[in-house]
Amino acid sequence: MWVCSTLWRVRTAARQWRRLLPASGCHGPAASSYSASAEPARVRALVYGHHGDPAKVVEGITRELFQKFAWIFPQLITAAISSASTVLKNLELAAVEGSDVHVKMLAAPINPSDINMIQGNYGLLPELPAVGGNEGVAQVVAVGSNVTGLKPGDWVIPANAGLGTWRTEAVFSEEALIQVPSDIPLQSAATLGVNPCTAYRMLMDFEQLQPGDSVIQNASNSGVGQAVIQIAAALGLRTINVVRDRPDIQKLSDRLKSLGAEHVITEEELRRPEMKNFFKDMPQPRLALNCVGGKSSTELLRQLARGGTMVTYGGMAKQPVIASVSLLIFKDLKLRGFWLSQWKKDHSPDQFKELILTLCDLIRRGQLTAPACSQVPLQDYQSALEASMKPFMSSKQILTM
Repeated sequence: MWVCSTLWRVRTAARQWRRLLPASGCHGPAASSYSASAEPARVRALVYGHHGDPAKVVEGITRELFQKFAWIFPQLITAAISSASTVLKNLELAAVEGSDVHVKMLAAPINPSDINMIQGNYGLLPELPAVGGNEGVAQVVAVGSNVTGLKPGDWVIPANAGLGTWRTEAVFSEEALIQVPSDIPLQSAATLGVNPCTAYRMLMDFEQLQPGDSVIQNASNSGVGQAVIQIAAALGLRTINVVRDRPDIQKLSDRLKSLGAEHVITEEELRRPEMKNFFKDMPQPRLALNCVGGKSSTELLRQLARGGTMVTYGGMAKQPVIASVSLLIFKDLKLRGFWLSQWKKDHSPDQFKELILTLCDLIRRGQLTAPACSQVPLQDYQSALEASMKPFMSSKQILTM
């Protein structure tokens, strides 16, 4: 039984590996590689062949994945390696063509959306097998003859989700990438394309907020939450930040306040009757940002000013949003949703680039920093995936290449 299982895994791995490479933008021998004098690099990628627990279904795909089974079925493995090694040689690229851009990944975070995509419960699912990761920063190594907007040495980030950033290097089309300035911190560049963009758009697109207005949010220590705090402070907005109670709540509160949070309260405090006195000294929020759902989202709604809006962009509790009928009728509250991928579809690439540059200006001015991060070498991806799914994990896992 064990032998049959191993044989199936080897055959499946070889078959999926052959499928993966063309889909990820890699070319055959006519396409690029390092110059003849350069040492060929070992291209590595974190790949999942089916949906499930990320810690179990994601594998580091290299030539060694095939070689490690060679002692079991020599003839089968030799054939599999022979077929697969041709593909691996194609990854040792020398010169790109047309609109191709050869990049070396520098760093890529593990976001909740990455986990959801691997689990199979996200709004956008790539064809399997797929390289994990939707966000990250890379450096351009070489460009094709038709590329006009990028040059070697430039920093780039993905233009859209699903590109597969958990890899050491790759070849993508120019239109799949957006240039970012290389004078911002690496961690900021690596975490720029998803959470800060989401935070900025939610603050700008749903209510016409003015300096002095207040915003309430849950999951305030998340990547989006930390970005909301900082961007809101830069806009002169006051924030009420809800977090789950935990042993180190004071440490977390101090850290969020150092980012610009005016108030940090727990879910339990939000439910207390005393909250009605909370808004004697500040205006009721017209905007609520919900990443949790369930009871937490219900409590956010209760705190909104009449005519206010709650925007849901996540569902960490895996529970539905429950809205009181009386709140909808008598306070005329609005329930909206936000998904950055849909925003990109509804707007031009130039508008997304403008958003990125706006955020980069905030970074340069010291008004927007990367979330608390733990840098993890790519080969230690298992521990990074496990850590990213632990409760009360305030440090974002960033894979370094």
